[in-house]
Amino acid sequence: MDNSSKPDFNQGIAFALIPDGGLLLGTAGGEDVILVRRGEQLFAVGATCTHYHGPLAEGLIVGDSVRCPLHHACFSLHTGEALRAPALDPIPCWRVERIDGTVFVREKRAATAGDAMVPQPSRRKTHELRRVVIVGGGAAGLCAADALRRTGYQGELALLSADDSPPCERPNLSKDFLMGTAPEEWMPLRPPEYYAAQNIDLMLNTRVAALDVAQRRVTLEAGGQLTFDALLLATGADPVRLSIPGATDSRICYLRTFADARRIIGKAAAAKRVVIVGAGFIGLEVAASLRARGIEVHVVGIENVPMARVLGEPAGRFIQSLHESHGVRFHLGVSVGGMEGAKITLSDGTVIDADFMILGVGVRPATALAEKAGLAVDRGVVVDEYLQTSAPGVFAAGDMARWPDPHSGGRIRVEHWVVAQRQGRAAALNMQGAGEKFAAVPFFWSQHYDLTVNYVGHAEQWDAADLEGSFESRDFSISYRRGRQMLALATVARDRQSLAAELAMESQG
Repeated sequence: MDNSSKPDFNQGIAFALIPDGGLLLGTAGGEDVILVRRGEQLFAVGATCTHYHGPLAEGLIVGDSVRCPLHHACFSLHTGEALRAPALDPIPCWRVERIDGTVFVREKRAATAGDAMVPQPSRRKTHELRRVVIVGGGAAGLCAADALRRTGYQGELALLSADDSPPCERPNLSKDFLMGTAPEEWMPLRPPEYYAAQNIDLMLNTRVAALDVAQRRVTLEAGGQLTFDALLLATGADPVRLSIPGATDSRICYLRTFADARRIIGKAAAAKRVVIVGAGFIGLEVAASLRARGIEVHVVGIENVPMARVLGEPAGRFIQSLHESHGVRFHLGVSVGGMEGAKITLSDGTVIDADFMILGVGVRPATALAEKAGLAVDRGVVVDEYLQTSAPGVFAAGDMARWPDPHSGGRIRVEHWVVAQRQGRAAALNMQGAGEKFAAVPFFWSQHYDLTVNYVGHAEQWDAADLEGSFESRDFSISYRRGRQMLALATVARDRQSLAAELAMESQG
């Protein structure tokens, strides 16, 4: 819809035309605006999500907030503040005036970033923070640092990262960036000047050798120590590395970091054929990206149906057929037996000539530092509902954290980027005594050519997987249930249904 067909809210619109609890899309000063009504309250905010430019007019109004249909970011209608990842930046707000039965959108309001995130006083707060150390430069670490500054923390703040690049948009490493449609400058979560402006000491290529929770200090591998009043462990997970007879490092790639993605892109420039070991989400996203570059792709997996463990066999077969229609060749129910030069031999005797091989067979939580420090570890670093570990003042978030999930009723650990971001924010607030329980419903998205799968909830096992719609139409949802409880919902082309399911699961928790 072009602007000429949208109502100009500066000129006024009848109050009766704005649905209670709903919204209208229009313009103000040439910018797209959504006008929202909640009873007698009126709000005017930007119509575009600050993450991937999702259309907020197609989203969901929940209380005093609006949720994005693409990746479930959430914004305050009062301030425009980004309340939930993956968005970090606010949307603009305008002043609204009602005169008799007509509503006018007036001037744009000054930004009030941080207003909606200020932690409330709590009895859990025992001391003022002067020094915070964050170990891990991924999504959780960056969002924790960002939230600390936006909520008024002014003390020392160190962000330690083992990577050689600042925190980046990791999901895009296997998607648009690898495909070649997203340039490098799009990838950093924050520009370089942000860290200096926010007085965040970003220490790249920095590994921690030891953590002393009693003395509240970390020892760096390169020498030196940092003390802390509060600490966040956000070291994420490490790729599972396979020992393949005859394979050399020059012919094997993993995909976890920005540097990994750049290495694959460099090797792909002259490649004609690539073998991907692993038929999960990452492996198949990489397959789609390399096919977009015109490279012949062979996918090897020990499973008989790709992604059946997460989506179920019918959906897994649909995803497989989608990739096959784009030329991907599957070798399922087998593993890699060895490699000699460019020749890769599979366990069934098949030999594939390939320029290089990408291994994507899963990750393991990076818990070694926590274990050495004596923290409770059980298939991840164990945290309470506030994301605090077994040591007071030490928190954990992201792929390494295992928390009590109120929706499934058990402890879970998930490797979702959005979850890591939201946990980083929650940990930052709780360091300051907010007492905010982490109860977000897990969410992730996966991109395959022109098809995107959204998945909300968490279902390791289910009794029934109910399909609504059809795979052929590429418009469907799958509800994963245990008894009468919906544990998770996978959708394609049904963004509003995904948002509604998230809201329903929140109320169950």
